[in-house]
Amino acid sequence: MSDPVFRSDAGAAEVMREYRAVIDHWPVPRQEIELPTSQGATFVLVCGPETAPPVVLLHGAQANSAAWLPDIALWSSRFRLYAVDMIGEAGLSARVRPPLIGDAYATWLDDVVTGLGLADAALVGASLGGWLALDYAMRRPSRASALALICPAGIGKQKNFLVAVAPYLLLGAWGKRKILEKVFGPAPKHLPADLEAISPLMESIGRAIKPRAIKIPQLSNAALEALAMPLLAIVGGRDALIDSYDTRLRLEWHVPHAEVCFIEEGYHFLPDQSQRVFDFLVRRITE
Repeated sequence: MSDPVFRSDAGAAEVMREYRAVIDHWPVPRQEIELPTSQGATFVLVCGPETAPPVVLLHGAQANSAAWLPDIALWSSRFRLYAVDMIGEAGLSARVRPPLIGDAYATWLDDVVTGLGLADAALVGASLGGWLALDYAMRRPSRASALALICPAGIGKQKNFLVAVAPYLLLGAWGKRKILEKVFGPAPKHLPADLEAISPLMESIGRAIKPRAIKIPQLSNAALEALAMPLLAIVGGRDALIDSYDTRLRLEWHVPHAEVCFIEEGYHFLPDQSQRVFDFLVRRITE
């Protein structure tokens, strides 16, 4: 059976080597845990004070927990962080992709949270990880003490990105750069050191991974209205994958207590949100 995540074994091996190199230079002391779950082994990076409030980090698609590198030093100063490699993505967890519709991902995350010895935790999710956090909070509200979501899927309409960028696929390296710009924004002349550290890994993932060509389930109005926990959503007006205007509108209508940060010129990748998320978590789960 072919690997559902990577295009080749060689590409997967390159990604794992580069991921390990990032982990080996983690900015704070860490533990590495491999948990058995209903979907197979799940890899978790743990850091921060053992007695601090727990925060589970859920990265987006075509990524792994290295995506949190720019945030770890600040967040771990006040919280016990559990960076979970999502199953079916470019990390060290099981390479399986059960359907997003249904209870499979919530059951898997139940196994992770229980395996970590947690009764509940705040969830921080980006993109597909934002959908995972929302889906889990919808199905297991007692286990989600707060939600901090960065460009989350699952609220606003999902855009047909592949159709929009199809012409660029015929234009070689220039076309590839234009596609990346639509997701990440114009490339800066000089990357910050933490993004520079993970840039080779993200490039390798882009070459090696099989993208998920799926429609991500949207939460119903009733499901949104049932989210009683503190919620922060950070979205970008130029997001090429998710309709952020729809995200903002649905949250304003159905989750009036939600804090929505709308960055008009922001793309699907929103750097420099560490402090905003940190301040929200401090206010909502420590005070």
